[in-house]
Amino acid sequence: MTDSDDLRFAPDVARAVAFFRSQEAYAVSALRDITGPQGVTVWAKDETQRMGLGAFKALGAPYAIARLIDQAWQHNTGEALSSARLTDSDVRDFAASFTFVCASAGNHGMGVAVGAQAVGARARIHLARTVPEAFAQRLTALGAEVVRSGDVYDESVAAAIADTEASGATLLADGTWPGYTEIPKWVMEGYCVIAEELREVFETSGCWPTHVYLQAGVGGLAAAMAHMIRLNWAEQPELIVVEPTAAACLQASHKAGKPSRGEGPDSAMGRLDCKEPSIVAWDVLERCDVSYLSLSEEEGQSAANELSALGLATTPSGAAGYAGLMQQISRDSAARQMRPLVIVSEGPA
Repeated sequence: MTDSDDLRFAPDVARAVAFFRSQEAYAVSALRDITGPQGVTVWAKDETQRMGLGAFKALGAPYAIARLIDQAWQHNTGEALSSARLTDSDVRDFAASFTFVCASAGNHGMGVAVGAQAVGARARIHLARTVPEAFAQRLTALGAEVVRSGDVYDESVAAAIADTEASGATLLADGTWPGYTEIPKWVMEGYCVIAEELREVFETSGCWPTHVYLQAGVGGLAAAMAHMIRLNWAEQPELIVVEPTAAACLQASHKAGKPSRGEGPDSAMGRLDCKEPSIVAWDVLERCDVSYLSLSEEEGQSAANELSALGLATTPSGAAGYAGLMQQISRDSAARQMRPLVIVSEGPA
């Protein structure tokens, strides 16, 4: 049985915001107004240019790696590291002894590679054989070692866990399971920055969304956003979690009342094709009053095509929240009165 403290998510958002504001590459991602289905005006949070990585994952693993190096340095020296100190030669020499390992279906691996490179550590990324070779090449260009492990994402996760047990490297997953929750909570803490950027914009304008569509794989982004929205947004929207029908593990968990697999074939929404939920994300979403939608493969691709035509080039995974909005508007004419927000979570590369 999982201890309640393992599931507890209480992010230090001020710390995450301060960390990123100290980074030269950081800028608040754009919030765009687009004309969506049936003329509905949609707010689209554009993560396609985030910190040169082109995805929201730039806010996750790099932040967790910085925290891990700081934690280890403090344990050895008693000194808390500032962001500036992370680039000093003595700290980089110290970080060079660390290897961070993960499995990836997409952008999390890029985040681990970028984060490791930034502090002078090493990264080893396990990819299923279905992940395109172009993505593997992007990882190696960032100095990461790439290992092909298994035919599907679940198998590459198992390989990454076995790797760290055998090698002593540090596992840096974005999913959580019994006995492994703390590091992924730091990844989620980084994602909370997106919600804080949005809150500042909406507080300034005084106009808030009525509906927020949150795509989910294991659920880290959706849970981080839902937590922050329920915590401190002045006006509370409906929250809709959107998953591929082929991997609706969070909806399955909600129906079962416990973390459960979402069974199905491989999905073209590869970044969201996760059959096992993060137990922390599931627990957060259960207390945040969310509803669920699931998408066909055709709906995901159609949404990506439509957003790309509107100047927001993305993938079916990046467009999944928008696809959920399209689905809801097609079924409910009253939905045309909403003020929806979607996150375009990644660019096309």
